[in-house]
Amino acid sequence: MVYKVDRLTRALGDFAKLVEIFDENGVSFVSVTQSFNTTSSMGRLTLNVLLSFAQFEREVIGERVRDKIAASKRKGIWVGGGVLLGYASVNKKLVVVPHEAEMVRTIFQRYLVLGSLKALAQDLEASGIRTRRKVLSTGKIRGGTPFQIGGLIFLLRNRFFIGEVVYRGEVHRGEHEPILDRALFDAVQAKLAANAVSRRAKLKGSPAILMGRIFDDRGNRMTPSHANKLGVRYRYYVSRAIVQGGKADESSVRRIPAPETEAQVVTAIREHLKMVGVDPHQVPGSNRELIDRYLDRVVVTPEAIEVRVLGDTGAGNRADDRSRHERPDRLPATIALPRTVPGLAAVKGVVHAPAQRATLAPEARDALLEAIAKARVWIDDLVSGKVASLDEIARRERKAERHVRLLAPLAFVSPRLVSAIVGGDGAADLTVTGFAIALPFSWIQQLEAAA
Repeated sequence: MVYKVDRLTRALGDFAKLVEIFDENGVSFVSVTQSFNTTSSMGRLTLNVLLSFAQFEREVIGERVRDKIAASKRKGIWVGGGVLLGYASVNKKLVVVPHEAEMVRTIFQRYLVLGSLKALAQDLEASGIRTRRKVLSTGKIRGGTPFQIGGLIFLLRNRFFIGEVVYRGEVHRGEHEPILDRALFDAVQAKLAANAVSRRAKLKGSPAILMGRIFDDRGNRMTPSHANKLGVRYRYYVSRAIVQGGKADESSVRRIPAPETEAQVVTAIREHLKMVGVDPHQVPGSNRELIDRYLDRVVVTPEAIEVRVLGDTGAGNRADDRSRHERPDRLPATIALPRTVPGLAAVKGVVHAPAQRATLAPEARDALLEAIAKARVWIDDLVSGKVASLDEIARRERKAERHVRLLAPLAFVSPRLVSAIVGGDGAADLTVTGFAIALPFSWIQQLEAAA
């Protein structure tokens, strides 16, 4: 029962679905101030006419509101919404809050010094700088928490702090007082852009092919990480809720092994493409290209792995999100995979990598042998006292100390394994021992490609 029919809905399509649900459940629909009978053709016509006018009225009101907001934005008028840090709303006008404005300036200046969002978040927490604390009318407290990476990005990119208002891609001069000078803001934007370029290059070179596309079932992004043990590097994906110091119950899946999960996802996508009849010549041979072209996202639950594959099996990529959501054939299909590999938190002992027989490429074999020879010379120099530390070796070789430290364990590779490498048949042993994982990343790529 409603007062008028437009109090139930102002959309014809929605009303048709609601009436269908009412009929399925034996529910009668009554409008108190309007008389119509939906069992007759005239009654349904009357109802459709009433709803058509209601829908028209709703759309006209929406257009007027949007036009009003756009006109206000072009004049630089603040039209409401959340008030940014550094400002307060007084009589529907924004005024600067001095101590909060100083916090904003500090955040921008510290980012220029540190050059890292993660380091900036840690520095702000150590300095006691937190988000604005607000007491709601219900007595609940909102804010007063440490800054997170997403919040810092939003703050550092916001042109509102230099007195500008952005609306639908257009920048307008605002009525409010700026709290940052343009030189500082532009320097931060240049730093963010430079870091974004280096981050994209790092993502392309990273072995974590699911980076940016894998989430737990509570919506937390899972980021790649690794652990080194006895010269072996173990890769896995860990929930961002855990990385950022959240509570354990904020993520139902804390971390999962990366190689096994990636293999499951890639296999599932290839089988799905084969099943839907995609031309094999259109399917990339590279796993990374396959992920970029066909994978929408991966959701990991305690019992299963849900793989969402883009429905459009032709050309195109994931970056064109707008066209994908506007076209029905781009909607993803979901593949449910069983969790055959338990989370690493539940695994005890050594996680063994699969042994795969393969032949090393000549350039990879030469690079590996050269690294073993260098490592043996370095260890001999340490034992004989010619050098005092790995840092001294790094300065002598004009390399980073981390480079020397990662290659040093290769000095203890057994003669049998060296013979296998020289013979070109040592890839399986390298996978088991894990020594190849300690090589610089460019060499790791060559070894993985050979395997």
